[in-house]
Amino acid sequence: MTSEDHQTLYKSAIPSLELIAFGKVRDVYRVDSRHLLIVATDRISAFDCILPDPIPRKGEVLTRLSVFWFDFLHDVTPTHFVSTDLREYPTVARRSMLVRTAEMIPIECVARGYLAGSGWKEYCASGTVCGIPLPAGLRDGEKLPTPIFTPAHKAHAGHDENISFAQMAQVTGADLAERLRNLTLLIYEKAAAYARTCGIILADTKFEFGFIDGELALCDEVLTPDSSRFWPADTWRPGGPQVSYDKQFVRDYLETLAWDKQPPAPHLPANIIEKTSVKYLEAFFALTGKQL
Repeated sequence: MTSEDHQTLYKSAIPSLELIAFGKVRDVYRVDSRHLLIVATDRISAFDCILPDPIPRKGEVLTRLSVFWFDFLHDVTPTHFVSTDLREYPTVARRSMLVRTAEMIPIECVARGYLAGSGWKEYCASGTVCGIPLPAGLRDGEKLPTPIFTPAHKAHAGHDENISFAQMAQVTGADLAERLRNLTLLIYEKAAAYARTCGIILADTKFEFGFIDGELALCDEVLTPDSSRFWPADTWRPGGPQVSYDKQFVRDYLETLAWDKQPPAPHLPANIIEKTSVKYLEAFFALTGKQL
């Protein structure tokens, strides 16, 4: 599993389609009134900054892994996924998917099964995660007594804002908030149980949902190294940072620099780019049993 000899894509260009969104990683095009084309580029972001160097095969991993999970979860929830058979767009075919247009809910639905990241920092300060009280004495990387749901309000720019469940209910309504919490935890627990059979811990993850023809559906990317923390089960040791398949590898490198985390972001050395690409490929292989 190497990233050699594969062309990278930093920004897509499809003149025949209207570009309607340019995200940190994805370019989104309108195909018609009911369909979008989502192109996962090889861009990578950290600390809300897009880095100048692409990660080979990253976009392909994100797309193919999302498709794997959409199929895995077909009996749990409807999704926006339609197809990856995109012969009319050969330059982006392996990193793109055709999806149905959805009325998106402006909430990021986060499930946490382990204490890590911003959750660990808040716990150290207040004994809570997103306002949810947790038992005393937990360590960094510790498994929580039960998975918790911690929503965030999606921001148009900058950081998404962690909010309480009550605040979420004010945005979505109480009934929809309850549906989203239950569905998020159900998906997390099903995916985490499967990942564990592959020797991987799904520490936390985030989902986005929308309505398609009045039906609640799972949208965007799903259970990828960009949206989740994946840890090798055989190296998991509570009490500090964990070995990870996600882009924490890049964050850790950037933390060693005298960078103020404001644009422009610094370039990544060749060895960091290569190792990060391999991390993404390893995650795909571990979860699917297939090589790209």
